[in-house]
Formats: sequence, structure tokens, C-alpha cells
Amino acid sequence: MVIVQQTSIGTRVCGQLCTRIAPISDSFDDTAEREQGSRFLPRFDSAGLLTAIAQDSASGEVLMVAFMDREALDATRATALAHFHSRSRGRLWMKGESSGHVLHVEAILVDCDQDALVLKVRPAGAACHTGERTCFYRTLDGETLTRHDG
Repeated sequence: MVIVQQTSIGTRVCGQLCTRIAPISDSFDDTAEREQGSRFLPRFDSAGLLTAIAQDSASGEVLMVAFMDREALDATRATALAHFHSRSRGRLWMKGESSGHVLHVEAILVDCDQDALVLKVRPAGAACHTGERTCFYRTLDGETLTRHDG
């Protein structure tokens, strides 16, 4: 039996995601096309990175902020699992590759300049490396960080 499910980022067949990935351009200069058009033309910074915000698709809670390079963006789109560029390790990493707390990507929102993304995700566990549900578990009050529970 073949199971086919159409998602906003591709077609899932038997648990695999098959997508036609648009070419990525970081040198396209037509601002009007980038900001108003329908072509995906991600704008990477001078280090080759985009900001990526992971947001719980059910609750709307911001889970984490990370960076994606071309390889991480391609891997995320191809697998529907969040991949990022680790600046400290200098390599591609899949969120949850050691903990099992992967982020299942349900949709990718692109900002007006195409230099930042919001990944609408379904988390399979804690999103923060500290074991917290979200990396944003503290509030700044003056010079003091106060823990909050959402």
C-alpha cells in the first residue's frame, strides 16, 4: 500500500518526502520580485546564513531560533525535519539527531526580504538543549532573569 499525503512543503509518500526544490538564489538583485513576487529567492547573509525561528504549529509558542545555510534549508525541505547550521560545530545538524527530539516541519513561512524563516513545527520532545520545552523559558526583569511557565 502506498500512502500519499500532500503537505505545504512537498509530497509525503510512505513516510518519505519527495519535493521539487526550487533553485536557491542569494545573488538576485530584483527587490520587487523578492519582496512581492512568487519566486523563492532566499537571501543569505555574508556568512551564508538565514535566521530560522521554530514555532509550535499547535500552540504558536516560539520554541527556538537557529540559523540555516543552503545545505540545512535543502535538507529541511527534502525531509520535513528541521536541520540547521551549527555555528559552534561548523556543520549541518538535524535538530534531535542525538536526543530524538526532532522537529517535524509542517510549513515554512518566508519573511518579506526572504532573509528569515518561520518553521511551523510539531516537536517530538523538548526543543531546548537544556531539556526545556522552549528555549524562551525566562523573562528579563531589570537585570534579573525570571523563570516562567509559558
